Amino acid sequence: MLTVKDLSKSQLEGKRVYVRVDFNVPQKEGVIRDTNRIKAALPTINDLTAKGARVILMSHLGKINWKEPDAAKIEEMKKENDMTPVAKALQELVPDTKVHFCPLTHGPELKKAVDELKNGEILLVQNTRYEKGEEKNDPKLAAEWAALADVFVMDAFGSAHRAHASTVGVPTILKAEGKIVAEGYLMIKEVDNLTKCVRPTASDRPYVAILGGFKVSDKIKVIETLLKKCDKLLIGGAMAYTFKKALGMKTGNSPVEDDQLDYAKRCYEEAKGRIILPIDSVVTDSFDPKPDRQIKTIKGDIPDGFQGVDIGPETRELYKAEIRKAKLIFWNGPMGVFEQPEFQEGTKAICEAIREIKGKAFTVCGGGDSASAVKQFGYKTDFSHVSTGGGASLEMIENDGHLPGVDVLA
Repeated sequence: MLTVKDLSKSQLEGKRVYVRVDFNVPQKEGVIRDTNRIKAALPTINDLTAKGARVILMSHLGKINWKEPDAAKIEEMKKENDMTPVAKALQELVPDTKVHFCPLTHGPELKKAVDELKNGEILLVQNTRYEKGEEKNDPKLAAEWAALADVFVMDAFGSAHRAHASTVGVPTILKAEGKIVAEGYLMIKEVDNLTKCVRPTASDRPYVAILGGFKVSDKIKVIETLLKKCDKLLIGGAMAYTFKKALGMKTGNSPVEDDQLDYAKRCYEEAKGRIILPIDSVVTDSFDPKPDRQIKTIKGDIPDGFQGVDIGPETRELYKAEIRKAKLIFWNGPMGVFEQPEFQEGTKAICEAIREIKGKAFTVCGGGDSASAVKQFGYKTDFSHVSTGGGASLEMIENDGHLPGVDVLA
């Protein structure tokens, strides 16, 4: 697989290089609240512009519900997910490089913007999801975008699990034409680091995986795959209560997937002690932070009227002890409702244990809410790798290292 590192100035100077980036940044009313995803793409962008490439950036932003029958509502969704503020933010991050913006995603105006691009300049194109055919990998749309490029670079790991026109359709066409397709620096970093969790070696033992989040059903495949690879699987978050109910415990008002109870019980039994569940829980009778709400720690059954919202202190110590033994860690999903200060301690405990083994183990935070928590609590630099793609990292684990947006580059 070619990478940006392999491409010389002679291969890139004056060439139109289509770069699929992940600029799906949080914004509200035109104000970007976090530019980390833009910054993550800068090594690739700066390398290409320094080599004289004419860089065309494409990304999605937010969601457009094309099933919505009201055309006015679709236009409102487009307005909310306009890439104009992203172009301004990018220009501030690369002050010495000219950044152009094309407000359209197809047609003569886009082609003209590409044709007028000079060596070493950047063109950011409007949100790919403005196109109905993007998520369907529409061949006509992919062909139009492919016609704009001489080279394709994939640097959007957070979108690599989606077989869309911008991630798979375009490089498929360019490969068939004998043109260059390559990985960007962010993709190299993501794929290399997550591959360690996909293919652990003897020196990576013990390998401890930690899964949290809301639903067992969302993570069935990743649970099954990790149990084939890891030595211990620590379960937290709301999904723990489905396992607990499956084993005959009372879970009160905690969220439980009743249709997954048989699977959870079978999975737990087949793991033969390798799945570790919470032994105590922080529970509450209300999510509303009202003065009279009750919060307490329960060991064993959770009474009616209460729901689990975090792992308890004994579980924190149990999980920390398992983490301290590890040589390899993969973590996806918080241990509790970390958005509320009262229910952050379980997630913080995981972070603290990983900080303790910094330099002694390879530790990966698999994106999503857990990555948000790691950043919020100030532990990001304590991990060997914090992924930019929660869904993509899980699917890479599930599919034994394969993703549509990665495989197409091979």
